[in-house]
Amino acid sequence: MTGRRGAESGRVSLFLAVAMTGVLAVISLAYDAAGQLRTLQRADNLAAEAARSGGQMIDRAGAIDGGPARIDQAAARTAVANYLSAAGGVGGHEVEFPVVGTETQIRVRVRITHRRDLIGLFGAQRTATVTGEATARALTGPPP
Repeated sequence: MTGRRGAESGRVSLFLAVAMTGVLAVISLAYDAAGQLRTLQRADNLAAEAARSGGQMIDRAGAIDGGPARIDQAAARTAVANYLSAAGGVGGHEVEFPVVGTETQIRVRVRITHRRDLIGLFGAQRTATVTGEATARALTGPPP
């Protein structure tokens, strides 16, 4: 009996080592995926807030003269850049002014790089870039 027991020694340790590597990989994937989702949510929130700050920059001269509220594009770009600079952590942004019907809106895209802490240990990319996007429009009264 002692001879057979000696031949099997170490098999449980090998099995546990392999199983724990798999468990650690799954935990790492869940942890980094949750972090990437939080980064995506932050990118969407920053894009929405930046679009709102840019959408508040209306052409005052035209609005005072009784014209429609139009977004002052130069001031809006500056407001978006200032907001995102104050927020920090943004890898880059784009500002567009799409025209829907007769209304000019502001669309902001924000890129943030998420650093993967654990899954990178298993050979995956160490960073992932996520993009958030939001559109705002200039309103001078209650929404329709």
